[in-house]
Amino acid sequence: MTPVDADDERAGAGAAASAGRRRRALRVLGRLLPSPKGAPFTLVYGLVLLGTAVYADLGDEATVDQLLRDSSTDAAHLADNPVFVLVASALWVAGGLCSAYGVAFVLVLTALERRVGGARTAGVFLLGHVLATLATELPVAGAVAAGQLPEASLHRLDYGISFGLMACVGALSGLLRPPGRWALLGVAGAMCAQDLIELVDPLSSWGHPIALLTGLACLPLVRDGARRAGRAGAAAAGAASADGPVPLPLFPPWLPRQYAPPRAPQEGGPGGVAGRGVGEEPFEGRRAEPVGRAPVEPEAARDVVGVHDGLDHAHGGEAGGVGVPPQVPGPVAGRRGADGGGEQGRRDADALQSR
Repeated sequence: MTPVDADDERAGAGAAASAGRRRRALRVLGRLLPSPKGAPFTLVYGLVLLGTAVYADLGDEATVDQLLRDSSTDAAHLADNPVFVLVASALWVAGGLCSAYGVAFVLVLTALERRVGGARTAGVFLLGHVLATLATELPVAGAVAAGQLPEASLHRLDYGISFGLMACVGALSGLLRPPGRWALLGVAGAMCAQDLIELVDPLSSWGHPIALLTGLACLPLVRDGARRAGRAGAAAAGAASADGPVPLPLFPPWLPRQYAPPRAPQEGGPGGVAGRGVGEEPFEGRRAEPVGRAPVEPEAARDVVGVHDGLDHAHGGEAGGVGVPPQVPGPVAGRRGADGGGEQGRRDADALQSR
């Protein structure tokens, strides 16, 4: 091999290794991102959030501000139209396109949905969003009614996906192995502790740990969903292997085959032995064929019966013509037998005297 060929070979090997690394990276990236088959709920919801984030950044400022206020889950809106604002507030991302909540939403919900399905993922997200919102807004309404807070606290701006996202973080942590579980819970716990220490927004600061605890409380639900998803995947894999080609024949050629007798009577009918199962076609003068083989053309009738056929006759298995009655054995001429030995002797004596 010349040096030029060796260099070309090394370059080809390096290119193949680089292509393999790119394929592995694409597969990993495909697992992290939502897809129509793997994570349809996250994909659709993420596209909606992307659209509202783009509009929040590029749309008319006055219109966007009014939409956000109408979607706010403050105490006044919760008292007037709770269902609408609870749904509408979850359609916006606080901070728009530049928010880290959007990236965390895609990664966390995709990982959770691939493990437990879209229905359970949506349930965990909605439960964390609703419970954390009510747990922070209802005390505000009570404090305003008691005169401890001003009435303006009833109309504060409150929207976003952070409560639902934190609940999904808590649920996902219960499905990961211990290193990933404690790392995810450590990051989420540090964020909640920082919010409580800074206390920039008391409602959000208390809402995040409440949502995280809500997600942890959903662990029995998500673990059951993960087990069901695992059983469904195993069943699908088993069905796919059963539908695939069989590597070996059902009756290998080296094993003895079963033969069906010709003109076998039906089961339970006259004739004694059952030669075929119920529902099979009768043998119309055909030869018995091995099970699993294609039928062959019938052979022409032979002139000599076989040994097996001759066992039913008295000649002891000697071959004879078809249709000819068997000969009954008797004394053979020229041999001395118990039934004619004396008579033959007298005939011989008379012949000698006549000479």
